[in-house]
Amino acid sequence: MKILAVQNRMGIGDTVIFLPFIKAVSKKFNTPISLLVKESSKADQYLYQTEYIDKIIILKRDKKTDYKHGGLLGSLSLIKDIRNYNFDKIIIFNSSLRYYLIAQLTGISKIYQYPLFQKKRQHIIETPRIFFQDKLSLNVQEDPEIQIDEETINQSIKKFNIKKDEINILLGIGGSGPTKRIPADTFLNVIDKMLQTRKCKFFLATGKSEEEQKILNEFLQSRFKKYCVPMDDLSIKETLPIIKICNFSVCNDSSFSHLSAALGVKTITLMADTPLIYGNYSSKMFPILPDGEKSVTHNTLAKEKINPNKILEKIFEIIN
Repeated sequence: MKILAVQNRMGIGDTVIFLPFIKAVSKKFNTPISLLVKESSKADQYLYQTEYIDKIIILKRDKKTDYKHGGLLGSLSLIKDIRNYNFDKIIIFNSSLRYYLIAQLTGISKIYQYPLFQKKRQHIIETPRIFFQDKLSLNVQEDPEIQIDEETINQSIKKFNIKKDEINILLGIGGSGPTKRIPADTFLNVIDKMLQTRKCKFFLATGKSEEEQKILNEFLQSRFKKYCVPMDDLSIKETLPIIKICNFSVCNDSSFSHLSAALGVKTITLMADTPLIYGNYSSKMFPILPDGEKSVTHNTLAKEKINPNKILEKIFEIIN
């Protein structure tokens, strides 16, 4: 049995959120599942050891770099590429007529897809949950899971001199947008208070964008520099065992919050300008909302209102 799942959303978080459904299909049919995903999902960087995942096939529709699968000719190219794998079933996590026609023309015998033309107001968790219950009789309630082996973890312990007598903390200080990135002072306040009571090491997760590098430099130029380990020169693949080792993480709504929770690490998510579902869909996630807010969504614009004392309260709940 060979099964393909199509997940054409952009980011890491979107792919991670769908993992419980993919795992459920793998278990039901007793076979690992191949994924068709965009390169921006970076799925090959964090799913390479996950047993319920088979092949990662890249959907090339980026007009700036690779448009192999874009437009009419691109659809024909995608049909050809999918045919080469001889899939028996395909699961499509969208309502696109394009992907329905592509699936039909590949000759795959069994097609499962969201109802056509119903893209608006689809809930990222509840829509697939209802769909999988109706079409596959699967009641999916699990958290996302990314797997990584002990040998890889032990290699990172040695390489980064990670000690058991320290509290190792991932700080996801970066983020894809400026309204998601909590000010460095908030994190520095947390570092200060933590070091007053515990022996800690902080792993700083951020990207290479100019704005994220400015934030990173605020940490590396602070008096806490010797307690901080920057990870911006590491690939996502290289960060996974480090994240797995951490006692817990404190992250902006970023790729690292999703990866952390999926690795089974308790993750405090700082939600300032994104729908709350992206910070509480896993039992490993503990969202912190801005002061004065009962919920958050796009355009809440409240990154300055994240209270470091609330973060510290949640940290001590976790470690105690």
